[in-house]
Amino acid sequence: MPSTHPLALHDTASSRLVQALRGHRPEVTPVWFMRQAGRSLPEYRALRATGGSMLDACLDPALASEITMQPVRRHKVDAAVFFSDIVVPLKLVGLGVEIVAGRGPVFAEPVRTAAQIAAVVRIDPALVTERGAEVAEAVARTTAMLAEESAVRGEPLPLIGFAGAPFTLAAYLVEGGPSKDHLGARSLIHSDPAAWSDLTAWLAEVTGRFLALQVQAGASAGQLFDSWAGAIAPADYRRAVLPASAKALEPVRALDLPGAPEGVPLIHFGVGTGEILADMASIGVDALGVDYRVPLDVAVDRLGARGADVTLQGNLDPALLFAPAAAREAGVHAALEAGLAARAHVFNLGHGVPMDTDPDVLTDLVSTVHDWRAPGAA
Repeated sequence: MPSTHPLALHDTASSRLVQALRGHRPEVTPVWFMRQAGRSLPEYRALRATGGSMLDACLDPALASEITMQPVRRHKVDAAVFFSDIVVPLKLVGLGVEIVAGRGPVFAEPVRTAAQIAAVVRIDPALVTERGAEVAEAVARTTAMLAEESAVRGEPLPLIGFAGAPFTLAAYLVEGGPSKDHLGARSLIHSDPAAWSDLTAWLAEVTGRFLALQVQAGASAGQLFDSWAGAIAPADYRRAVLPASAKALEPVRALDLPGAPEGVPLIHFGVGTGEILADMASIGVDALGVDYRVPLDVAVDRLGARGADVTLQGNLDPALLFAPAAAREAGVHAALEAGLAARAHVFNLGHGVPMDTDPDVLTDLVSTVHDWRAPGAA
């Protein structure tokens, strides 16, 4: 692990992304994309054609770091996002899970009953750290490659680490795989609140350690993904989901990062979360990812007093990636203008990059964002 964190060593603290996440508004709006590394890129598909599973690729430091860098080189985005998956820490602690093409994470044994949950939570979350050497090496390789790319570009390029929020991980575990309505997890909240609490508390520590592992190894920011949080009624979210999400950030906040006493900025993102944005912002994060259903200026209104304390990230509808160029540019400008209502703005899509996206469209979108200036700016 680095003797000095990249926030100091490579000065990623002055990068557009980190500055925006900390509440400053750089002249050029920073942009990155969720799922920018991977399936939409032909160079990724060429690498993956050599064989091995998705999880094998995530745990191969040379492969994971190279995949992470591919969109940085191609699209000229302002940050890399670590190539991994939210279920990697569950594989590290010994749960049987595979990522099935066209479906997603599938678990060998769903965890549904109180007895099954009791057995799972006896697994020591410290195994994530003990068995995470390949993850740490991949992060270290990536940050070194980013430092080289930064020297070429003349601007610092940070790495974003990420982890899955406890509810989303629990939804996969309880169902055994992807689900349209997450009915199993939602039912467990009510049918056995104690078992649900035990499961999500354990998942908070497991996924929190995974994010902390990436940050300690060199990531300059972190994002907590709660992809399925929008499936939960607001009252249930506050009572049965949000406390575990807050706990998942504790391992990161507890880190003593060499040369970076401020720690790393943290982003909280979910899908379909328009009714719970203020709740998501309440756990002390620096930025809130907003999906494409809620304009950013409307999100600021919904945040109320909390809006002054968080940067907003987002939120172009991914469907516009397949629209005519004029419509796409209009959508980009609309999102940028709406983002002026926030204390600062990081441009992103309102969800991940679709698999069949034309990479040239993303490259052009980055240029459009970088060329835009706020009204009245020099």
